[in-house]
Amino acid sequence: MTTEHLTDGWEPDLPVSDTLLRRFLFNLAAFNELPAVAAGARVLRRHDLAAADLGRPAAMHNAATLLRPLPHDRAGETLEVVEGFYDGHGSGEAYLWSAWPTPDLRQRGWVLEGHPPLLLRPPGGPPPPPVPPGLRAERVTGVEGLRDWERVAVDGFPYRELQPYRPGVLLDERALADERVRLWVGYEGDRPVCMGTLFVDAGVAAFSLGVTLPEARRRGYWAAMAGVRLLEEPDLPAVGIFSDMSRPPAEALGFLPLLRFTLWHRPRPATATS
Repeated sequence: MTTEHLTDGWEPDLPVSDTLLRRFLFNLAAFNELPAVAAGARVLRRHDLAAADLGRPAAMHNAATLLRPLPHDRAGETLEVVEGFYDGHGSGEAYLWSAWPTPDLRQRGWVLEGHPPLLLRPPGGPPPPPVPPGLRAERVTGVEGLRDWERVAVDGFPYRELQPYRPGVLLDERALADERVRLWVGYEGDRPVCMGTLFVDAGVAAFSLGVTLPEARRRGYWAAMAGVRLLEEPDLPAVGIFSDMSRPPAEALGFLPLLRFTLWHRPRPATATS
């Protein structure tokens, strides 16, 4: 007797469009690959995971994304692939994104970063707010704008391992040729104070990175930059992993909570030198 295969939703030959979560995971994997591909660095793509490594400190851009749940009976096999990809290849912490709960990875040297929520805004939601007076939102089209975008990201989160800021520390200018990524910078006068990122792939428009400098917060700038991104692809579902701090303003724009991711990071073991 033959047993009919019942899909679990994560088979390699299943269309990416099978579920919204599957679409987002492939979007996230592609976004994490973008800086490495632009810089000619290393990437790994398998049926169960995708990983990218710039080989140097790069905040969350040295990241692996699970494309299916860790096997409950042999999770170590997948984790060894991830760890082997990063260990012995440069410096900088490695990150691991999982849409599902994972085993406790602390014994393997991983540190739990948290459980940030994934939010969805279906097409046709309420109109986004206008850009407030005093803020000018500009689409990045060249290297000068890219460096403003990058500096706000480094100083705004902040990415302490990337300070002091150096041009190209996050995104090589060659990434601007990729039409999937859209970048904006918000200016007060000539000073960049906020930024937003949209990555369009796998049938979703992902809010991939956005922040306002601390001294410019509570002025409606985050919502304004979110609105600019929502107007870019109004017919696509907007999705994103948000912090708990940015979740309330996102929900005010019509985003709905779906689930919480599990995010780990792991310092690379020191490489012995002779």
